[in-house]
This record gives sequence, structure tokens and C-alpha cells, in this order.
Amino acid sequence: MTNDTRKDKPWQGRFTEATDAFVEAFTASVGFDRRLYEHDIDGSIAHATMLAACGILDDAEKRQIVDGLEAIRAEIRAGEFEWSVSLEDVHMNIEARLTERIGDVGKKLHTGRSRNDQVATDIRLYLREQIDRLGSELTRLQTGLVQLSAQEADTIMPGFTHLQVAQPITFGHHLLAWNAMLERDYARMQDCRRRVNVLPLGAAALAGTSYPIDREMTARLLGFDAVADNSLDAVSDRDFAIEFCACASLILMHLSRFSEELVLWSSAQFDFIDLPDRFCTGSSIMPQKKNPDVPELVRGKTGRVYGNLHALLTLMKSQPLAYNKDNQEDKEPLFDTIDTLYGCVRAFADMVPSIIPRRDNMRAAAGTGFSTATDLADYLVRKGIPFRDAHEIVGQAVRLGIDTGRDLSQMSLEELRRFSDRIDKDIFDVLTLEGSVASRNHIGGTAPAQVREAARTALERLRERAVD
Repeated sequence: MTNDTRKDKPWQGRFTEATDAFVEAFTASVGFDRRLYEHDIDGSIAHATMLAACGILDDAEKRQIVDGLEAIRAEIRAGEFEWSVSLEDVHMNIEARLTERIGDVGKKLHTGRSRNDQVATDIRLYLREQIDRLGSELTRLQTGLVQLSAQEADTIMPGFTHLQVAQPITFGHHLLAWNAMLERDYARMQDCRRRVNVLPLGAAALAGTSYPIDREMTARLLGFDAVADNSLDAVSDRDFAIEFCACASLILMHLSRFSEELVLWSSAQFDFIDLPDRFCTGSSIMPQKKNPDVPELVRGKTGRVYGNLHALLTLMKSQPLAYNKDNQEDKEPLFDTIDTLYGCVRAFADMVPSIIPRRDNMRAAAGTGFSTATDLADYLVRKGIPFRDAHEIVGQAVRLGIDTGRDLSQMSLEELRRFSDRIDKDIFDVLTLEGSVASRNHIGGTAPAQVREAARTALERLRERAVD
């Protein structure tokens, strides 16, 4: 990248002195917005095609412009393009190079548009592509998650509230809870995409253009669903970027929750799962250590994306209509959010199918903390005892268990009958972990049969999504 201050600027006509060298570098965005080059070229080709269809360019001029832009695309892809800080941004770098290649015809490309609507279009094109790319990774993560849940439909583990053992559940059921969060995330991102996929081009600087353009044609050429219907809003709106960052923040909040559980479960104190070595690192001083770095790092990166969302909200909160230079600051938080989110989802999509459950440890933990106490209360209710009375009876039984260091299932029938004569020998079917989870046999319940059916339905939905 060069900083050639001798290059003419397209707006220099009313200026009497050159831009200060520091200011030139300070105000330039080409260092980070050059990643938009494909979309800038696509937008320019569509714009030139529309101008020709409307009689603003002739066919020969259009062909020169399109051929020149494709040649520039090839230069950039090959790493042969010379980016200049003095030309400020990706748009002016490409336009200047086009004029170098084809002469004055290149100067006609900017007819009927401004950098204001041009950059808004480029960002939308880029973000639309990235949402689709991210959607594919989310689908891959969900597919691995659901397949693992089906495999672990019968694996019993403790369910927690307040991080205290609450009731027995299945590991498959727990994994499907994660998938439910990601399913909402995917739907939110697709909804966001609909608002991203609106064309600003044609709004020009802020008021539209006096040329007889066809914005609907441009929208069709670029695959937009609609045309922005107010030129002031079209060039100054960054709601779509903020909305994407909000969706990204929710996804990473969910991944951070998953990460917290993976970190806990892989510790020696829980020992519920093992993460493959390729997703972990060791210690420089403690040879026994195996650190769950991937989930820890994802948990940490969540705060980074939250910060990007806050930065964009703050960027926009005091801007008068229409476009302001402040909006140059929209790209780095947005780009960083895209990169960070994609990396985190990809890491999880790679890691999750490889989680190794330690089933015996999970089951043993589910047998602690009187996890079937609610099952005993439900049993008593079915025997005709009001729930609040049943709750009191079971509480007394739990007290005995605490005092004697035994679980409810370890007490004799005679001991349990001290608390209620409604208790019979069939109580031990209720107090088993398998009986507890199997009894939750309804839609959304943790029963193995329900987990397998929910996993089957989820996989069908994911396969249909992949085909679409």
C-alpha cells in the first residue's frame, strides 16, 4: 500500500492546498475497507449496466467499464493491485485505476451515484454474503449437536438449577437445549438478512439523482429484495449493521453459556466429558494440565462482540441526517464482529461432535443430591395426597437422608413408610434414575423416547435447510 500524496483526488477542485499528510492517513479507510472490493466491483458493474439500459451510457462505454472492472478484479485477486492511502478508500482506488486503464470513460461510472450510497450498498452486499456463510456454519454446528444428542438419548446426568443437582435428565436432552438456542439464533439472523437485503444505490449523496435511473433494475441485478424508499435514510442508515451485531451478541452469549458448561464439565471436579486434545492446550509449568482453551477463548471473545455492538450504537446515537464521516467507523466493529463470530461458530462446529461423554460419572452424579425427590412427591400426589402435603413429606424424608448420608433410593420401604403409609413397594420404580427420566414422556420432556424423536425432527429440519 502506498501513500502517494501526488495523486489527484476526485474532489480537489474547490481546494487550494493539499491535504495534510497526517490527516490523509488519519481519514483514510482503505486499510480495512479494501475487503469490500468484490462487492464494490459487483455494484459498479450493475450500476454501469443500468446506466446503459437507461441511455446514460452507450453500450460501448458500458463494455469498456465492465471489462475494465473485471480486469481490476483479477489484479486484486492476484495481489498485483497497488492500494493508495491518498485515494482514501476502496471505492476511489478502484475508480482511479479504472480511469488509468480505460481513460475518460472511466470517469463516467460515477454518474448518478455518490460514495454515500455506494458504500452503503457495498456493506450490505458484503454482510448478506457473510450472513449466508455464517448460516452454513451454524447449520453444521447444529447438525453435529443434534446427532450427538441422538447418540446420548439414554445417557443420564444431573440437571441443575442454581448449579445444584435438581432432577435427573439425559445428556441428549441437555444438548437439545443448546440446539434450541441456536435455532432461534439462526432464525434471527435470517430475519436480519431480510432488512440487510435492501438497495441504497440511487439515493446518491442524500437527495436522489436527476438522471433517469432504474433502481429496480439495479436491485434485480444485485439480488436485492427491495429498494430503499427514502434517500436520506438510505445513505445514513446503519440499523442493519447494528442489528447484525445484536444477533451476533446473542449467538455468542449462547456459545459462552455452552463454553461455561464445557469448562465445568471437563474439570476434575465434574469429569462429565473429555475434549479431544486437538481442542486443548497444556501448561508451561504444570505437566498434568489439559486446558479447555477453545471454550474459554469463545467465552472471552463474547465480550469483544458486545463491545462492538455498543460501539455502533454509540456511533449512531447523535448523528443528524444524512451521511456523516462518523460512519466510516462502522466498518471495523462490523468486520471484527463478522470475523470473531465466524471463528467461534466454526470452532464449535469442529469441536462439538468430538465431545466424549463420561457416562458413568454423569450417572453417578445424577444419583446424588436427592435428585428423585420430586418423583417421590409426584408419586404421593398420584396416591391422593395434595402436592403441598406431599412436598412436606418428602422434605422430611430428605432430612433423614441428609442425617444418615443416604439417598432416598437407599432407604428401606419401612423407613419411607414412616413418612406416609401411602408409600408401597412400587416406590422403588419411581426412585430409580431411569424411571425418573422415562416418566417425563411428553413433548419437550427428557425421556429418551422424546429426545430421539426431537433429534429426528431437528435433523430433518436441518437437512431441509441445507438443501434450500
